[in-house]
Amino acid sequence: MTTPLNRRQFLKGVGALSCGGMLAATGAAEEIARAKDILPLTVDAHVHVWTKDPRFPWAPETTNPPDTEATAEMLLELMRASNVQRTVIIQVIHYRWDNRYVASVLKRYPQKFRGVARVNPEDPAAPDHLSRLVAEDGFHGVRLSPAAAAAGDWLRGPLMPPLWRRCRELKVPMTLLTPVSRLPEIATLIEQFPDLTVVVDHMADSPIAEPAQLEPLLALRRFPKVFVKISHTWSLSSQPYPYSDTHAQVHRLYDAFGPQRLIAGTDWPLVEKYCTYAQAIELARSRIAFLNDEDRRWICGKTAELVWPFT
Repeated sequence: MTTPLNRRQFLKGVGALSCGGMLAATGAAEEIARAKDILPLTVDAHVHVWTKDPRFPWAPETTNPPDTEATAEMLLELMRASNVQRTVIIQVIHYRWDNRYVASVLKRYPQKFRGVARVNPEDPAAPDHLSRLVAEDGFHGVRLSPAAAAAGDWLRGPLMPPLWRRCRELKVPMTLLTPVSRLPEIATLIEQFPDLTVVVDHMADSPIAEPAQLEPLLALRRFPKVFVKISHTWSLSSQPYPYSDTHAQVHRLYDAFGPQRLIAGTDWPLVEKYCTYAQAIELARSRIAFLNDEDRRWICGKTAELVWPFT
């Protein structure tokens, strides 16, 4: 199974696809027009932004960074076109623990964005770094990305409880990009901090061809403060848009967690390698047929507002 970090390395080439070029693709205008006529996605709960501004350099260990920008201003144009009111920005891996660009975005557009930072999980000072990011830079949570291989074994090390405890004290969610193989260890941490809000990204990238692998994620339904993003259908699917072969997996999560604990997100700009932003928005709005309008209100906004309040 591909680890989260390897997948992200693979997707770095998406930067070569410009935002404008993708929106000009066949059918994009029709998708945007249709999106405006149906229930709006009020919160896109998963995007990344970056800039080529030298004030915000890539982390020294970053190789093959994106060739083009994915700035907050580019994102705002897409949001306006698709009637998206608010967005949650996830610190992109290319910057590692340098959260300054997203911090600058949060200061410029506080009504539009919430931010999820990254801290080094192997740094004993990580809890204090998180406190500063929340208090001074306006972040609302942290994201950890434990790989499936031994490099992710820090997840069960002694530095995790202090960081999770600090999240609880700060009342900010813990967001996890993790393969399903790590979920039993994550469950152990959740048991220690059951009142901490935890968000599992991208359905833990559980492969749809192996439905039994979803069981560790389904098992987390026993924790009432665990939420799941039903994003990355494009990454898991072997079919073209709207990735209908993934909808059964979404349905299993819906049956387990209910719409009040499921969250939609586009993963812009990475998604543009597969479909337009407007199409990615429409996935949760209308293309998952078993959802009713009230389900969509939760999955497309109300749940995200519970996890990352904008007021």
